[in-house]
Amino acid sequence: MDTVYNINIERAVLSSILFSPEIIEDVLGVLKPTDFYFPAHQKIFATMQLLHSQDLPIDEEFIRTKIKQNKSSIEKDFDDSILIEILSANPISNTSAYIEQIKDSAVKRELASLANSIKKVAIEDELPSSEALDFVQNELYKISVNSASSELKDMTVITNETISYIKRMKEMGNKFLTGETTGFDDLDRRTTGFNGGDLVIVAARPAMGKTAFTLNMALKNVELGKGVIIFSLEMPSEQLMLRLLSAKTSISLQNLRKGDLDDMQWSRLTAALEDLRTKKLFVDDGGSVNINQLRARVRKLASNPDNKISMVIIDYLQLMTGSGKDRHLEVSEISRGLKMLARELKIPVIALSQLNRGLENRPDKRPMLSDLRESGAIEQDADIIMFVYRDDVYKEREEARKEKEAKDKGQEYKSAFVNKPEEEAEIIIGKQRNGPIGTVKLIFQKNYTRFVNAGTRDATPIETVFETMDSGHDTKIDMPDIL
Repeated sequence: MDTVYNINIERAVLSSILFSPEIIEDVLGVLKPTDFYFPAHQKIFATMQLLHSQDLPIDEEFIRTKIKQNKSSIEKDFDDSILIEILSANPISNTSAYIEQIKDSAVKRELASLANSIKKVAIEDELPSSEALDFVQNELYKISVNSASSELKDMTVITNETISYIKRMKEMGNKFLTGETTGFDDLDRRTTGFNGGDLVIVAARPAMGKTAFTLNMALKNVELGKGVIIFSLEMPSEQLMLRLLSAKTSISLQNLRKGDLDDMQWSRLTAALEDLRTKKLFVDDGGSVNINQLRARVRKLASNPDNKISMVIIDYLQLMTGSGKDRHLEVSEISRGLKMLARELKIPVIALSQLNRGLENRPDKRPMLSDLRESGAIEQDADIIMFVYRDDVYKEREEARKEKEAKDKGQEYKSAFVNKPEEEAEIIIGKQRNGPIGTVKLIFQKNYTRFVNAGTRDATPIETVFETMDSGHDTKIDMPDIL
């Protein structure tokens, strides 16, 4: 049992606080009252915490007085001799090892308690295995989050880490792309790619092509030898593969669906399939997943270095489920969980999102941040929010509406809309935590559900800077040494 608690260590830490109250800041950065095993020690530490918050002395008399002021049965039965034992203990000069030991024992006790809970939900409560797994994953995640401790960094550490980062960027040859490629040159210039730890939201109204847009990203990255995980909650993997093949082979999606291919197309299709067999693309099309299940599946794949996981895509966020009954709290839990997963694995997580119908009533239907469905938590957690917009979608709908109204009145109407195989698309960056917002123009090729770089673009000042950096000039920069 010594591995799950040690009364002497707890007593020594509390004694050190009494003799040197200034160290309580360091202790509070790691421990909470319930990390102590002995109930009386929990109460004394909680009282120390209270006194500290009230700027009162942390000494024997104030602790005793505060405890006696509380009228619950536990405090009334508080044994004053325990405080005397703490005062009699020898204070320690280096408390960090003792603090870590208390924390380690507390985590082990939580794990032991979880083991008992697992037996209860799996056998005694007779829960379905899926619910039992969800419970276990959620509780284990809580323990892992609560047990994580981080220390404040001083400027020596921060400056050394910053210099290391700048050196890594310099070794890349001053390239504008510092993260995983979006698959589109202009968008890479605007964002520097999707970087490790980024939560990226891609949002659009239905039929705008947000799924096609992210599949194009996935295809580009797997072709570069990266590993990509796609959680397809709306579309089965076969449909995803058809879209990928259409984009890769330039064979019409409709022809692929019907198997209507000539000999040349069959050859291209066979070659594309053989190539994709070797790629690190993983698809979960179960149709329903919660944040705990998603996190567990991603961690499992990412733990194998051969998979080279560099990006996770969720299509789409509103189809995920949470543990609460309030939908806004669920979305908050989901978006925060995705952000923490991105930071933990140091990879970008890209989540597709729906937009509210309200924008359909505006003359200018280009999306804004306020159009995000259940937007509060999503907008707060996301590092990048981009919208996919194609004006021709609305033009076609408007012409179809006018044509129907004329037909209902017995009138003829000649539609002005021309259905083109290629349409202009806009990727509107509504939020970028570490870069500029703005619009990037792409071309959408409808037959292949494929977005491609536009032929021309209007350079903004930030893009002009990137172009100058990447113009091939060998600029010699001497970096300071890491101390």
